[in-house]
Amino acid sequence: MEVANISNVTRNFTIGKVETRALRGVNLKVQSGEFTALVGPSGSGKTTLLQIIGCLDQPSSGSVVINGQDVTKLNRNQRADLRKGSLGFVFQFFALIPTLNAYENVEMPLLLGGQKNGTRKQRVMELLDAVGLADRANHRPDQLSGGEQQRVAVARALVTRPVIVLADEPTANLDTENGKQVMEIIAKLNRETGVTFVFATHDPRVIHYARRIVTLRDGVIEKDSPADAQ
Repeated sequence: MEVANISNVTRNFTIGKVETRALRGVNLKVQSGEFTALVGPSGSGKTTLLQIIGCLDQPSSGSVVINGQDVTKLNRNQRADLRKGSLGFVFQFFALIPTLNAYENVEMPLLLGGQKNGTRKQRVMELLDAVGLADRANHRPDQLSGGEQQRVAVARALVTRPVIVLADEPTANLDTENGKQVMEIIAKLNRETGVTFVFATHDPRVIHYARRIVTLRDGVIEKDSPADAQ
């Protein structure tokens, strides 16, 4: 099943009188269950493309269909609802709420979605267990290592059962061992749950786990192939 269809997408930014073309007619289809890395040098457009797929930014032209909906035709509130219901996010700097413990951080998307308490508790603990942190549920971010914080962020991204999880440089702030642990957990969750993952990264530790590698350069897709064909 197709979960994302990016068709002839451009994205232009204007700073002062200078216009920058971040994306130049990008076409990309993502199927359910994929484990895809968007790679390329700084300024290639990979983060911009990820943000457009995640409805965090809008294209200058072209269409973006996520889970069957053309998001370019949705208003701001409708795009927010789509993000809450169908998309999960993992950020480079974890983006956990510092005053909440691990359980509460993972629970937050369910609270915002109005899910009942009993159902919330079961789902949150299921995800914390899946990332190996059930015994750290009551710890705040400042009581967790960087790797543990990112694992909490992964659990939070998955808690609403999204059709696609988008990760922007998920290992950039982790050492080699923690980065490996996070990627192995994410790869395992991808295999076991079938949730789609798309990463923007330049980290070989992430690229190593990808089954599809999409290479961008100067706002266009330069290469798109299975990882074993690279």
